[in-house]
Amino acid sequence: MTPRTSFPPGFVWGAAASAYQTEGAVDRDGRGISIWDRFCAVPGRIKDGTTGAVACDFYHRYREDISLMQSLGLDAFRFSIGWPRVIPDGLGRVNARGLDFYDRLVDELLAVGVEPWVNLFHWDLPQPLQEAGGWPERATAEAFAAYAAVVGERLGDRVDHWITHNEPACPAWLGHGLGIHAPGHENLAEALAAAHHLLLSHGWAVGELRRCAPQAEVGIVVDSWPVYPWTESPADHAAARLVDGMTSRWFFDALFRGKYPADVLEQFEAVAPRIESDDLAVIATPLDFVGANNYSRRFVCANPGGGLPLDMRPPTGELTSMGWEIYPPGIREVLTRLHRDYGVETLYVSENGAAFSDVRTHDGAIHDADRIRYLESYLDEVAAALADGVPVRGYFVWSLLDNFEWAEGYSKRFGLVYVDYPTLERVPKDSFYWYRDLIARSRDAARAAA
Repeated sequence: MTPRTSFPPGFVWGAAASAYQTEGAVDRDGRGISIWDRFCAVPGRIKDGTTGAVACDFYHRYREDISLMQSLGLDAFRFSIGWPRVIPDGLGRVNARGLDFYDRLVDELLAVGVEPWVNLFHWDLPQPLQEAGGWPERATAEAFAAYAAVVGERLGDRVDHWITHNEPACPAWLGHGLGIHAPGHENLAEALAAAHHLLLSHGWAVGELRRCAPQAEVGIVVDSWPVYPWTESPADHAAARLVDGMTSRWFFDALFRGKYPADVLEQFEAVAPRIESDDLAVIATPLDFVGANNYSRRFVCANPGGGLPLDMRPPTGELTSMGWEIYPPGIREVLTRLHRDYGVETLYVSENGAAFSDVRTHDGAIHDADRIRYLESYLDEVAAALADGVPVRGYFVWSLLDNFEWAEGYSKRFGLVYVDYPTLERVPKDSFYWYRDLIARSRDAARAAA
C-alpha cells in the first residue's frame, strides 16, 4: 500500500472553487458590482486584460459541473457565495434571485450525494461597501455579520459545513498592503486594519451561523506557507520571523490564542489598528474545524532599503507556472504546526494544487503528468502527517475547473478539468481520472483495513 492511500474511513475527498473565479453572469439576475469587477476594469491590473464577467459560466452550467463531481466520486464541493449576488449593496436589500441560485446549487449537490461546503467570502466585496471604506472600516465587519445571517437563514437547514473566510491574509495584504489584488491599495495602516476587521467579521459570523444552523460545523480557511530566511544572517532570520508574523501568526494567534503577536504589534505600533475591548475574544470564538491552504514555501531577506522584507526565489527546485517552488514538505509543516502549536483538533486541507501550462494534444486530451506528480507528492506528506497523529480529516483539491486566476487572469490553469474559454467546453484532464481512481482506491483500502 502506498502512503497516499493510507487515509482513514470517513476521510473527506473534495474539490474547491470560488464565486468570482467561476460563476460569470456578473450582470444577471440582480447581481451587484464587486471590487473585482471594478479592479479588472483598470488597465494593467490583470495580466491578460481579462475579467471574470464570463469565467467558467458556472452560474448557468453548474449542473454539468456537478455531473463531473459525480464522476470523480467527490464527497464534498467547497464553493463560495457571491456577496454582491445576494446583497448587491453589501448591506440592506436582499436579492432573492441571487439566493435562489445558491438554493438550487445546494439542492442539486445534495441530490447526487455531494456535500456542500459553503464559504461566505472569497474576496469579492460589494463595491458600495468599498466606496464606504471597505475592510479597513469596522462597519464592513458589521455588514458581513448581517450577510452571514441572511445566507445562514436560507441555507442553514441543509448545509452542515460553513466557512466564514477564505485566506483573510490575502485581501488584507495583497489587496491593501501590496496592491496586487482588489482594491489595489498600498497602505500599511489599511492592511492591518483590514486584517483585524476580517477576523472580527469572522467571529461575529460564527455566532450568526450557529444561530441559523445549530447542527452545522463552522470554521475558517487560512493559508500558510512556511517562511525561511534567505541566508543564515541575523537580519534575514528576523525578516523571516516578521513575514511569518504578518501572514501566519497574526491570524493564528488571534484565532487560537485570543491575542495578536507582540512582535508584530511592536513593529507596526505607529499604524496598528484600533482594537476594542472584546474584539479578540470575539475573534477567538472556538471553531469546529480549520481549513489549511498550502501550495509552496517562501524565502525572504532583509530589505537593504529598510522597508518590508523581500521575497526571494529559491535557488533550486522545480517551479509551477505560477513561479512557486514545488515543496511538498511544506504542507506537512503547516498541518503539524496548527495541531502542535495551536491545538487545532480537526483539520482539513482546504486547498492544494498546481498551475501548469496545459495544452490539448492531437488526441484532444490533456496529459498533465506534472500535476499528477505534484498532487501525489503533497498527498504523501498529508498521509505522513496523519501517521504522525495530526488530525487531518479531508482534502480539497484546487481546483475542479480551470478558472479566472485573479491578477493572472486566464493565463494560469489549476483545474482537474480543462476549460476551453472560447467555447466553455469542459475536458477532464489526466489528473481528473487519476484523482477519481485515487479516491476509489483509498476508500477500498480503508474498508479493507477496517
